[in-house]
Amino acid sequence: MIPNPLLKKLGFSSDDRVIIIHADDLGMCQATITACETLFQVSGISSAAVMVPCPWFLSAAELPTKNSYIDLGVHLTLTSEWKKYRWRPLSTVDRDSGLIDQEGFFYSKSSDVHLNAKPEFVREEIKQQIDSAIKAGIQPTHIDTHMGSVAHPKFMFDYINAGLMRKIPLMVFRMNKNDWMKMGLDEESATIVEKFINHLEEQGVPILDHLRSIPLDLPENRFEQATEIFSALPIGITHFIIHPAEDTPELRTITPDWKSRVGDFNLFRDKRIHDYINNQGIQVIGYKDILSVFPSSDIILS
Repeated sequence: MIPNPLLKKLGFSSDDRVIIIHADDLGMCQATITACETLFQVSGISSAAVMVPCPWFLSAAELPTKNSYIDLGVHLTLTSEWKKYRWRPLSTVDRDSGLIDQEGFFYSKSSDVHLNAKPEFVREEIKQQIDSAIKAGIQPTHIDTHMGSVAHPKFMFDYINAGLMRKIPLMVFRMNKNDWMKMGLDEESATIVEKFINHLEEQGVPILDHLRSIPLDLPENRFEQATEIFSALPIGITHFIIHPAEDTPELRTITPDWKSRVGDFNLFRDKRIHDYINNQGIQVIGYKDILSVFPSSDIILS
């Protein structure tokens, strides 16, 4: 594959390794808000994304109004994965939408969303989550997806179009047909998505190269896990996911993977990990940088 043209637009060479250190799940609970605010203050992260349907969304939405340097996108949410701490769609209470489980909340698994959700209801939910973020004072630097729930042929084009219509960068990757099939798309859909992404890149739409993250089910040795990823980081632009949160009773009650989330918070406010990134020659950017080179002209979708 040819070098990513986004590298040159951002002032990098074609063989540079560039990373977005991205905090997922902002607003899921209070502990994510204080953690992300601290990490932004110490340049521990370069971007984050807020979960609009979650109870702490409005507090999370205050962060960029208090600190203009904060890079905040919308973590489009169609799932609610915890047993005793749940959230619902913004746009509907209709069970026929396929967005709602028997308890009246989002499904806990993306596979259930893929199986049951109707595209027209997903399209409206995506719209309302982005619009609600903007109404709350957020100027989204990007959109991405919680638990990969929009990575399905029924929803993928509506997700992409949601960003294009608003001229907001989106988390989408320069993958070939086989890569898309590994993510669950059938061969026909994978072929269509590959051609569509290539078409967008030809028009100047920023497309990322790679996705990396530290697993949430391995709470020990977070530093070693991170440095192993960074040492093997490929050329191009990588969206690197962490899930930082402070250690609070609420967090411990919500999720069994709380140790990993607290571990991410502690790791990325530690100077050692950032020294390691610098010593590896890895360049750190945020989605604000990508937003600055998003094409101003209308995108032709056909």
